[in-house]
Amino acid sequence: MGIAEQSNLMDDKGNIIKVKQALLTDAIGTVLGACLGTSTVTSYVESSAGIAAGGRTGLTSLTTGILFLLALFLGPLFLLVPSAATAPALIIVGFLMMKSVCAIDFKDPTEGIPAFITIIVMPFAYSIAEGISWGIISYVICKTVKGKFKDITVVTWVLFAVFIIRYILKYCL
Repeated sequence: MGIAEQSNLMDDKGNIIKVKQALLTDAIGTVLGACLGTSTVTSYVESSAGIAAGGRTGLTSLTTGILFLLALFLGPLFLLVPSAATAPALIIVGFLMMKSVCAIDFKDPTEGIPAFITIIVMPFAYSIAEGISWGIISYVICKTVKGKFKDITVVTWVLFAVFIIRYILKYCL
């Protein structure tokens, strides 16, 4: 959503233009990445930075992919760069991604609290996945407490159950 909003690929109703193709491409990349033994391949940081730099076509993604391929061979050289040197770039990318936060309805606690928890857990847990899982858990809890059961989709309930079971198994057994 954030990338689509940043690149003006949303219609008047707030829907992403050609969302099916974008999600299919992301899914194929994730499956291929998993088959090759990499972490989840998804479009977020690189795409946001590319859009901010003016990229609007697949050529930006192709260029990023070629540079990542080159980085495989230059990886040991890149490890010489201290992490403190890359922090400014990550701060800029984070700043560019925060634009989407303005669209969150913080007046509604059932929307604002889960969004806040998601945003805050990611850096403290050093994991995007942890932030998302705690965001989903808090979303279901907030909606349930307010009696807004119709806002919770079946998929969200399933994810809620999976995450709860995961944390029970991880911390209680």
